[in-house]
Amino acid sequence: MTVETETHAKDDGVAKTWDLEQLTVKGHPQAMGEQQGEHFRGRIQQFIAVRFDAVAQYAADLGRDDVAPLREIGRASQEIFSQWDAEASAEHDGIARAANVDSLDLFIATNMTDMRDVLLLPRGESGPPELEGCTAVLVPGRLTKSGHGLVGQTWDLNPTDVEYVVGVHRQPISGPETWSLTCTGCLTLIGMNSEGLAVGTTNIKMHGSKPGIGYLNLLHRAIRSRSVEEASRHILEAPRSGAHTYWLADPSQQIEWEAAPDAAVSRAANEHAVARTNHCLVPEFTERQGEPTTETSATRLNRASTVLEDGEVDPDSLRALFSDRSDGINSINRYHEDGTDTATNGVFIASPSELRLWACRGPADRGEWIERGW
Repeated sequence: MTVETETHAKDDGVAKTWDLEQLTVKGHPQAMGEQQGEHFRGRIQQFIAVRFDAVAQYAADLGRDDVAPLREIGRASQEIFSQWDAEASAEHDGIARAANVDSLDLFIATNMTDMRDVLLLPRGESGPPELEGCTAVLVPGRLTKSGHGLVGQTWDLNPTDVEYVVGVHRQPISGPETWSLTCTGCLTLIGMNSEGLAVGTTNIKMHGSKPGIGYLNLLHRAIRSRSVEEASRHILEAPRSGAHTYWLADPSQQIEWEAAPDAAVSRAANEHAVARTNHCLVPEFTERQGEPTTETSATRLNRASTVLEDGEVDPDSLRALFSDRSDGINSINRYHEDGTDTATNGVFIASPSELRLWACRGPADRGEWIERGW
């Protein structure tokens, strides 16, 4: 187990900037989990508490004060997960064991948006709009300066989550190495493997959520794949719990899946770039959307789509896009002080064909960026 940097926040007189702590874990799945759980023990315990507090507040905002059924939803989902991906389940259990936390609590906390939607997303009607979400982009080589395709996204959710954002480098005994921008105690969130398969996600809400495989578990299975085709099969064949979008990229192609629990539709970044925020774009999914499309989601999608079509994209211009504040509180780059209960907690960019990635903790213009490659 190797700690590559130490995390700290610096006060520049205006706002904090953050370093990104990185941890390397090695071995079989259980051992890698135990190494993460031991190293991040205190923060994992805090992260679970923060996540449960967040869902209790979310429920209260919806007029619900009973979140006790969340444990039964989580229990049913974890049983499905343990059968669907035994290796990942062993890694998850290793994290929980070494962190001295309950495996079910950790499972619910790390897949909270899915578990929450099963419990709280109204059936047959739209709930109040939430401002959470992310902005993701897939840029084909014809629109980049280098001719190499680029992908990336912001990860935006509860502002408190930024304290738990880390980079985890996995060196398993079999299969490709992986590097992921994630949270303490979590499996893969956004990342790339040593063969150039990159993965990421944004959140959408649709009716029909049910106990099943959570989004982090899907991403963790996808990043251990060797191609977009293989990763797509895992996502499409899984008994998915909730609705999300999943983007996948390897050295030869880039694709996004807009996925309901029971169906999925793809978009490929061939001639044109693909941008994604947090509302449904597929017409039949729009009819099932669990909340109205928010102004921030529509504004961010328009901003990203417009900028990307100009071409000549490179990692620096993507970093500038992810730093953009042109639209105020509806901007791609989201600050805690905006007061929307959502902030950019991390940013990730990758060039799969070059086996290079860039990432930071916090907003793109406040985080200390790291670069990695294979």
